[in-house]
This record gives sequence, C-alpha cells and structure tokens, in this order.
Amino acid sequence: MYAQLVETGAKRIRALEEMGADERVFQERIERGVKIEPKDWMPEAYRKTLVRQISQHAHSEIVGQLPEGNWVTRAPTLQRKAILLAKIQDEAGHGLYLYSAAETLGVSRDQLLSELHSGKAKYSSIFNYPSLSWADMGAIGWLVDGSAIINQIPLCRCSYGPYARAMIRVCKEESFHARQGYDIMLALCNGTPQQKQMAQDALNRWWWPALMMFGPPDGESVNSAQSAQWRIKLFSNDELRQKMVDQSVPQAEYLGLTVPDAKLKWNAETQHYDFGEIDWSEFNNILQGNGPCNRDRLSVRAKAYEEGAWFRDALAAYADKQDRASGQHVA
Repeated sequence: MYAQLVETGAKRIRALEEMGADERVFQERIERGVKIEPKDWMPEAYRKTLVRQISQHAHSEIVGQLPEGNWVTRAPTLQRKAILLAKIQDEAGHGLYLYSAAETLGVSRDQLLSELHSGKAKYSSIFNYPSLSWADMGAIGWLVDGSAIINQIPLCRCSYGPYARAMIRVCKEESFHARQGYDIMLALCNGTPQQKQMAQDALNRWWWPALMMFGPPDGESVNSAQSAQWRIKLFSNDELRQKMVDQSVPQAEYLGLTVPDAKLKWNAETQHYDFGEIDWSEFNNILQGNGPCNRDRLSVRAKAYEEGAWFRDALAAYADKQDRASGQHVA
C-alpha cells in the first residue's frame, strides 16, 4: 500500500541517494519503523507538514462540536442528551491532545488558533454543513465519525511519536461516537414511518460529504507522495474512501435505508462496491470558504475565543503568582 501511494502521488519524492547525510539517516529511521520524537533532527518540510496536518486535525475536532452542540437542548431524551454531551466533551479533549502534539513541533497554540480564526488554516470540509434534524446526530456519528476512524487508525502507526500516541486514545473514543450514531439511526429506523424518513433524509444529505472527507482523488493530492515517504500517510485517499463505502453500504441495508447513489453496485470481480462520481466542485467551493456554514463556524469560534480571554488571563496570572511564591519559598 505504501509503495502504491508513493508511486501514484502527484509530487515526485527524492531517492535516498539524492538526500543529504542527515536527511538520509532520518529517512532510514523511518523505513525501519523508528518513531521520530520532538528532539530528534527532522527536515523542516517534515515539521511543517506535521504542523499543517495535526493543526487541521485539531481544528476539525473543535469546530466539529458545533453541529452537535446545536442539538444538546433538543435531544429527545435525557439519556440521549447525556450521551451527546459526553461525545462533545470527547471532541474537545481530542482537540487538546492534538494541539499539544502540534506544540511539540515548536508552534504555539495561540498561533494555531489565530490561523484558524483568520481563515488561513483549514479544517474538515464536512463541518461546514448544517445539522437540520435529530437524525443528523445519527448520521454524523455513523458516517462522519465512522469515516474519521478509517482515516485515523493508520495514524496510530505514523512516524511522528506524539501524533501516533495521541491517536490511540482518540480512535478508541471515536469508535464510541460511531456506535452512538448508528444506535440513533437504528432507533429511528425501527420507529414510525416519519422517523425512518428522517433517517433517510439525513443519509441523503451526509453520504456524499462523508466520502469527500478523505480528500481529493489519488494523483490530485499534492502532498500524498511525500507524506507517504515519511510514513505520515499509510494509505491513499481512494483506498480509505473505498473502505468506507464497503463498510457502510451493508450497514445501510441492515437499517433498511437506501444509499443515495444510482451507480452503487457490488462488483464481484473486485470484491468491492462500485460507486458514482463525487462532485469535487462542491468540495473545492467549501474549501474556499463558500459552504453553507463556513462563515458561521469561524464566527462562533472566534467569538468564543475572544470571550474567553479573561479566563486565560486569570490562569496566567495565577500561574505567575504560584511561580513567584514557589521561588520565594525556595529562597
């Protein structure tokens, strides 16, 4: 899989003989499966790639709370409310793990958040869609978090130690999120005809955005080949997308729902599902900031950051006071 990803990448990678001495030793360590740690020598491009990927991942966890937070006060039962609150709390924790991992690469959290709020940094395009009904909480858990698990489990084996270790706990908690989403869909599909139609409508709206989550097709992703050589990326976008389709279609059939793809069919020769073309113009439009909720998502996050300034200042003042008191005690 690794070799295929390198070969199909849009950007050419360099062979060992083309590298300098330090870079060659670095690449050979990666090839042996040795984790790279924060104090180890690394190419600047490797560091920048990790900062970009980890920060975007962290931003996605934080912004991803917003579609779900919209339904906390409207959850149908107290149990569903408690589960949703626990999930949102998990997402906040994931963001903190990942910001901490990014900070080991020499960037500050304030800098990362500033880039998010200014629109310079990206986050997953799927969080720019609105959550219109309670069934969306099911579809997001089942499809969005399900896709996230497929994308993130390989990251537990990526070459950068802090990122790989953070992902172990993240993936365990994401598996809970996917199950709670499917449980919501199952309850709706076993309910009234109106409830089942609500579930179908949610599937119709979230299916294609979930497929876009894995990124552009192989050969069009400019960073894939180099990320594969550095073992930051272990599988191609299309491989992961295919796995998501193969996993989700039987689950939809069990629910009695119809996947909104007229070209979807089982291919006995490849032992995979064939599926229709993705509208990449929609994906690119959202990346450019023109999705249904782009502006609202950034506005809410920037406002929350500004309103929390007093609390961060108080924490810093308290920490400074403790440091000074500790210094006086030692003296």
